[in-house]
This record gives sequence, C-alpha cells and structure tokens, in this order.
Amino acid sequence: MSITQSNTGSEPYNYKVVRQFAIMTVVWGIVGMLVGVIIAAQMAFPELNLGLPWTHFGRLRPLHTNAVIFAFGGSALFASSYYVVQRTCQSKLFAPALAAFTFWGWQVVILSAAITLPLGLTTSKEYAELEWPIDILITLVWVSYAVVFFGTIAKRKTSHIYVANWFFAAFIVTVAVLHLVNSAAIPVSLFKSYSAYAGATDAMIQWWYGHNAVGFFLTAGFLGIMYYFVPKQAEQPIYSYRLSIVHFWALIAIYIWAGPHHLHYTALPDWAQSLGMVMSLMLLAPSWGGMINGMMTLSGAWDKLRTDPILRFLIVSLSFYGMSTFEGPMMSIKTVNSMSHYTDWTIGHVHSGALGWVAMISIGMLYHLIPRLWGKTEMYSIGLIALHFWMSTVGTVLYIASMWINGLMQGLMWRAYNTDGTLTYTFAQVVEASYPGYLVRLVGGFIFFSGMLVMAYNVFRTIRQTPEKETEQTPVEAVTGGASA
Repeated sequence: MSITQSNTGSEPYNYKVVRQFAIMTVVWGIVGMLVGVIIAAQMAFPELNLGLPWTHFGRLRPLHTNAVIFAFGGSALFASSYYVVQRTCQSKLFAPALAAFTFWGWQVVILSAAITLPLGLTTSKEYAELEWPIDILITLVWVSYAVVFFGTIAKRKTSHIYVANWFFAAFIVTVAVLHLVNSAAIPVSLFKSYSAYAGATDAMIQWWYGHNAVGFFLTAGFLGIMYYFVPKQAEQPIYSYRLSIVHFWALIAIYIWAGPHHLHYTALPDWAQSLGMVMSLMLLAPSWGGMINGMMTLSGAWDKLRTDPILRFLIVSLSFYGMSTFEGPMMSIKTVNSMSHYTDWTIGHVHSGALGWVAMISIGMLYHLIPRLWGKTEMYSIGLIALHFWMSTVGTVLYIASMWINGLMQGLMWRAYNTDGTLTYTFAQVVEASYPGYLVRLVGGFIFFSGMLVMAYNVFRTIRQTPEKETEQTPVEAVTGGASA
C-alpha cells in the first residue's frame, strides 16, 4: 500500500510544522555559524569587537552556542522527530495546535536569546545562560513538545515503536529534567536571578546539565535521526536491530554520570571526579556500538557513497561521532585532562562533535527531507550537495586540526618550568604562539559557514521548482528504514 503525499492537496500526515522547522534549521544554522565566524575572527583580530559591549567576545560567544545548539540543532530535532514519529507510527501528530505552539514558542525563545545575551542579561551558566522568564517559556514549549510526541506514539497504528523514537523519547524526557533542575533560580528582578545552588554543588549540577545537554540534546536526539535517515537514504535495513536496543539502554544508563569530568582538579570531591572519569571511559562501548551499527548498515552497498553525497554526509558524520566519542573518554582521564583542560584542545573536541557529527547529520537529514516535504523528486542540484559536502568536511578538518595543535602546544607550554621553578613561558607568549592556529580556525569556520549558504540556495531553488511528480512513499517504514508494523 502507498500513500500519496501531495505538495498542495490533503496530506496523510501533518507536514506543515515539519516544513517550518526544516526551513528554520537552515536559517538558524546560517545565523549561528556566522556569529561563530565573527568570534573566531575576534580571536585572531581582537579589534573586530569594535570596542562595543554588545559585540564583545564574552557576549557573542554564548549567543553563538545557543544559536547553534538550540536554534539550529533544536530546530533539526523538532523537524526530524515530528516527521519520524508520524511515519513510523502511521499516525498524524497528536494535538496539532500544540505542535504549532512548539514552533512559534521555540522561535520566540531563540529571538529572546538573541536580544538578551548581547545586552549582557545572563545567568552565566554554560549552555543555560538565559534568564528566568525565558526559562519558563522553554519549559512550556518543552512540555507541549512531549505531549505532542508521546501523544502521537500513544495513538500509533503500529504495535512496534521504532528505535529512533526511543532515542527521541529519551532526549525529550532527560532534557526536561536537566532544564528544570539546573535552571532552578531565585528571581530578584525581571531580568536577574541567582542560582538556587551554591559553590561546588552549583558547579556539579551545572556540569551534570552541561555534559548531558551534549549527551542527550546533541547525542541521543541526533542518534534518533541516524537510526531513521541512514537506513532510509541507504535503502537498507539497519545493520542490527538488537544492537540498536543494547546501544540505547547502555547509552542512557551511563551518559548521565559523566558530567564530573569537566571538574577535574577543582573543589569537587575527588570520588565524584573519579566516578565521572570511569563512567566516561565506559561510554566508549555504547558510543562505538551505535557508530558501527550505523556504518555497517551500508554493508553490501558501499558503492552508493560514490554517487550519493547525501549518504556521504550521513556516514561521514558517523565517522566524526566515533572520533569524538573516543576523544572525549580519553580527555576525561585525569592525567590527560591535566594537560588538555582550559586549552584549545577542548574547543577542537567540541567542534569535531558539533560540526562533524551534529551539523553534518542534520544537513544530510535536511537534504533527504526537503524534497519529500515539498513534493519534489530530488534536490535542485546534486552537484551543489557534493560541493557542500566537501566544504563541510574540509572546513571541519581545518578547524579541529588547528585547535588540536594549539591545545597540545598550550598544555605543554603551560607545564614547562625553569630549573628555579619559574614558568618558562608567559601567558602572553602562549597566546602569541596560538595565533597561526586561530587564523586556520577562522578559515575552516568560514568555509563551513559558506557551505551553509550553498545549502540555503539549493533548498530555495528546490522549493521554488515545479514538482515533476507527486512523491510516493510507503507508510510502513520497514521497507527501507528497519521499523516493523
């Protein structure tokens, strides 16, 4: 049986909200990465802050992180989860009015961040800088998101819940708990509040939140994308459905404990630091299990990588995921962390995950999704997708390699002592030695950002072109996506 999805006629599923989030994923990707390029340029040329408080690195940097994580990444997760849950459950979204609220509410959250952060209105908590009125709106949007998602699963027409939905569900529930606990605060004015916690407790809760924002927002959610879109694009069932279930339970059981590795050699109790390190090392197994499961889905079909740049985006993103999830546990080891922490190595590690994993799998997902949402046979230009792939890959490699080199150099220079016990290098000398790396990072970031402009043009032309034929899709995703009815 097939269901015809028309660009203009009635649809079997609610694709309006998916289209809205898909477009805003591209828009916020451009905005967030542009701010990233600007602050990378400021690191090489500090005068580019123009001497203004609103354009200072310290204010633009949280704007950049919020834009790429919650605006770009969040929109990608909303779009993909709403699409996948409908396709695999063979049911329209539950509570369409609430789904519409999640879109407009999320855009208001993002615009509020874009206004308040440059003004210096911040809680100063990593990845949770937004003040309490915006946090309340985030809570309302997120609860609505959960109602829509779980309501759709509850009214599904299939007995099976496909594994991608398990990852989306874990991401939704855990992010809700993280946000509520870490954002607990005492307001003293409309735009100022103080954390409900103090000292080392506040730091521990913050990095429990911070690392699991990475673990669940930027990992579990995007693994949900991987488990649906890699098999669909490859036209192959997932390599091992059993491994996907083991991957899921192992990941969510271990990830939640890894936060203390951000606080090595601090006032945090030593046992908590060690626990964070051990749990981080254990994470290597489920992380690589997921990577292998995704990549081995191409068994017998590796030749498709030669001709399908969308599949290249998806598979190379898994390569970066594997690399990042090896590097993270290694950096959590105390002896390694003593050299890597507070250096650009950490920045390189973060961006191997952010650019290589999160951004590239989101881009691959969008290239798969856009033609289907607008009733086209394929993207406007496959050649532009191939160009974008190489721009993203080259940009990411330049970025992370420059930061790795800078980080190792900084760690070694800071540890160098003279025979009388004084430091061999001043901090200014370390900054001076880091300058070439900052230039290379700027070039890599600019190339990656330029690739997003190529994507925007390709998406625009795809939407504007006349559909050649209506899209035919089977509602039972088991045909190519691995889910069974």
